[in-house]
Amino acid sequence: MLRSLHDTLQPRIVSYYKKHGFSKEDFYADALAGLVVAIVALPLAMAIAIASNLPPERGLFTAIVAGFVISAHGGSRYQIGGPTAAFIVTVAMVAMKHGYEGLVLSTIMAGGILMIMASVRAGELIKFIPYPVIVGFTSGIALLIAFSQIRDLFGLSITTIPPDFIHKLFVYLSHINETNFYAVAVAVGSLAIMIVTNKFIPKIPGPIIVVSVSALAVWGLNLPVETIQSRFGTIPTTLPAPTWPDITFEKLRLLLPDAITIATLAAIESLLSAVVADGMTGTKHKSNAELLGQGIANIASGIFGGLPATGAIARTAINIKSGARTPVAGIMHAFWLFIFMFFFASLIVKVPLAALAAILLMVAWNMSEIKHIREIMVAPKSDLMVLLVTFLLTVLVDLNFAIQAGIALASILFIDQMMKSTKITIVDSEEDDPDSIHNKSIPQGVDVYEIQGPLFFGVAEKLLDTLLLFDKPSHVFILRMRHVPLIDAAGLHAIEILYERLNSRNTVLILSGVNGHVRRFLKQSHIDQKIGEDKIVDHIDRALAIASTIVNRV
Repeated sequence: MLRSLHDTLQPRIVSYYKKHGFSKEDFYADALAGLVVAIVALPLAMAIAIASNLPPERGLFTAIVAGFVISAHGGSRYQIGGPTAAFIVTVAMVAMKHGYEGLVLSTIMAGGILMIMASVRAGELIKFIPYPVIVGFTSGIALLIAFSQIRDLFGLSITTIPPDFIHKLFVYLSHINETNFYAVAVAVGSLAIMIVTNKFIPKIPGPIIVVSVSALAVWGLNLPVETIQSRFGTIPTTLPAPTWPDITFEKLRLLLPDAITIATLAAIESLLSAVVADGMTGTKHKSNAELLGQGIANIASGIFGGLPATGAIARTAINIKSGARTPVAGIMHAFWLFIFMFFFASLIVKVPLAALAAILLMVAWNMSEIKHIREIMVAPKSDLMVLLVTFLLTVLVDLNFAIQAGIALASILFIDQMMKSTKITIVDSEEDDPDSIHNKSIPQGVDVYEIQGPLFFGVAEKLLDTLLLFDKPSHVFILRMRHVPLIDAAGLHAIEILYERLNSRNTVLILSGVNGHVRRFLKQSHIDQKIGEDKIVDHIDRALAIASTIVNRV
């Protein structure tokens, strides 16, 4: 067991090199792929930090530190980690409520939660989050991201933006007369560049062209458009010294819900990204190792003044398309980002905020899941209901509540579907079945009912209601369970109550077709002793023979 745990949590980079080795050609390919990804990540990291109402260098610190750790310790060979747009709303809310120090502590706590999830092998459990819930909150986040960029897209002079959607809308409307048309022109031009680049020269990253061209245009034409420098001043050229936040029990208690939200979102995003990478390359990631890497990365990011981090789907895809071969590509992406920050900090701050807003607007569009929403629109109405509820709660309330409510609603609807699929019938309708009641001789005074489907808490009441169908008590009640694959505590209790009610009417209960799994739980709960072990049989013929003996005796 210890060996298995070690193999699962072993850093991906170590296990990869032990198995495959590493050549000079691999390094050159990874270094080039890392450079391409870093060029894309540079404006994104800053834009995500700014959209979270934090200085741009926080995004760079995250991309460098967390990007390095995720590639070195994660469970996916091609994963690129760093700040992602999915965190913008959550980060902004936490920073507004608890300050940046509170955000740092909640990020570190989230890292610890992710490491605990890895140690208990929770990586496989993420796949049980319903698909409509994922699409719902992802689409909701996309709308919130796009909505949060209106200030910079229109060049509005708003100092403080409220966190909730409705109040933010009223603030925008009250300042719409302040629209800076130069900023609008920069944003529209930036969007046009990205659309054209993506269509005609997809190998060249659109965002780096946008920041370069827009910065030159604003500087060369002396346009009155706000830049990183005009709002935030200069950015540092090196990483800050690692610092540990002040920790008290009260802070931990207060920040725990936010830390759980960050950890949940990081787990979902990183594992989705790893699955995408697997689909593009034919590899298979280690989900628990990935959670471990994400946990370490978030702790490191918090200590070095960064933001929450996770796997970035778009950057991971670019990494693969750029020819990455090993996890070194992700490490090199962090190295190149550090080089950019160290040598070009004075140029980076010339980027106009309207251009960064346009980049995030494009990211939001790509996150919007339009294609998947269309697919769910023609799916069962229950899936559409889950999607809409999750989407609306994400936009109007908060992400944490939206995920919980979405999963709860999906679970309730699933239970309802399971209840409807489980049938309790007086006779079976499969006349061509040799074990069908139609092919059997049923003695007078014997009732036969059959359960088809799992006998769980949602169906238990239906079983007891079956007794209300009786006009008069029979001598023997045979309950066929050949199509009952599993049973839970409520199902066991229902059978016990059924036995007691039948016994009070002097009716004998016989269970027929009980499989080994169900029989084991009947034995563990001692219900078999009440019913009588001889009255729990594996075939209808034996049940009918016992029933015939009982009836003849009467």
